[in-house]
Amino acid sequence: MYQQLIKKEKKIAVIGLGYVGLPIALAFARKLSVIGFDINAERVEQMKKNIDPSKELESSAFDNCDITFTANIDDLKEASFYVVAVPTPIDASRTPNLRPLLSASETVAKVISKGDYVVYESTVYPGCTEEDCLPVIEKATGLTRKKDFMFGYSPERINPGDKERTIEKIIKVVSGCCDESLDVIAKVYELIIDAGVHRATTVKVAEAAKVIENTQRDLNIALMNELSIIFDKMDISTTDVLEAAGTKWNFLKFYPGLVGGHCIGVDPYYLTYKAQKLGYTPQVILSGRRINDGMSNHVATKLVQMLLQEGKDPKSCNVLLMGVTFKENVSDIRNSKVADVVTALQDFTINVDVVDPHADSDEVKHEYGFGLIEKPNKKYDAIIVAVAHEEYKILDKSYFESISKASPIIVDLKNLYNKSALTGCTVWGL
Repeated sequence: MYQQLIKKEKKIAVIGLGYVGLPIALAFARKLSVIGFDINAERVEQMKKNIDPSKELESSAFDNCDITFTANIDDLKEASFYVVAVPTPIDASRTPNLRPLLSASETVAKVISKGDYVVYESTVYPGCTEEDCLPVIEKATGLTRKKDFMFGYSPERINPGDKERTIEKIIKVVSGCCDESLDVIAKVYELIIDAGVHRATTVKVAEAAKVIENTQRDLNIALMNELSIIFDKMDISTTDVLEAAGTKWNFLKFYPGLVGGHCIGVDPYYLTYKAQKLGYTPQVILSGRRINDGMSNHVATKLVQMLLQEGKDPKSCNVLLMGVTFKENVSDIRNSKVADVVTALQDFTINVDVVDPHADSDEVKHEYGFGLIEKPNKKYDAIIVAVAHEEYKILDKSYFESISKASPIIVDLKNLYNKSALTGCTVWGL
């Protein structure tokens, strides 16, 4: 298989061309012949014009790539090595939603042949590939894993907005169903990963490694969030505390904040779901999740208290919220906890305007029920700087005064500003 791929006698297909799939597809396409498949025909048409719908990649990223973009399942029949990179979200009850993954498996089943390979990249709980995905393929095709087709798992490690740690520079974990498949899969990924690959002992080990990467970060941030709540009650600056504690060589530097996005705020629920299915209810992981999921309401409640302390009626207050994407300098609004802040403030009948230079207003409206304004258009009682976009880092006191009423409240959730430079303003942060 490997030799046939590098000689372009066989093709590789990437199913799902979002934040994860497109960079992988283009990286492979600089070495191999690739079919890029996505069910969204409009997105496919954009990619045919060298446009990344996710706004992560420049048009030059498409240069010198041997790739065919398509929304036609039949085109996938030309491939022999399938990479599945579709979203794995959670539903309203925080239960894993495997529909995109199972649908992608059904797609693979319609085109896979004997001798082919399928590798999953989507974040899942340990056992999902073998217990949930492969049975879909086997049932629909009559093919048997390891006998008629090979499989593996290689968790994605794409970091949206990061121009330094690109896909080529991040070590890739790979796994296979047997020694032969592991060797082939590892060699295929080594073509594009300059940092090298780590060969996991089993598929389940690779799945587990991925899901705990973000669970670990989630718990560390949860600790910082809980500390920020405690220190706020003590009238102590959490930033000052962390700066002091950070002078110790082995102190881990995590910071409080809103934990959104598709990874950190979602992946732990895949692990806890599987654990509960096995009869064990995780204590630490779910506790951390409760803390982080509650931070949006904490921010909104704190702001209302501050408005009341200023003698203002929240019902008559205007608040500007700056930034709605899940992290800085990206257009990705998935699982944005900033949106939860907006909802919580609106529950207090506060009028909220939202701006973001990176987000699309129609997408935000579709996803969360409110749109964006182009620029601040009134005098605000309070301003929440929720995302550390580069555009916001350069703002100063004169800017905030120009869009505020006298003695405004500035909620600096990312600690972007020096309080001493904002005299006359009431400044609060996590």
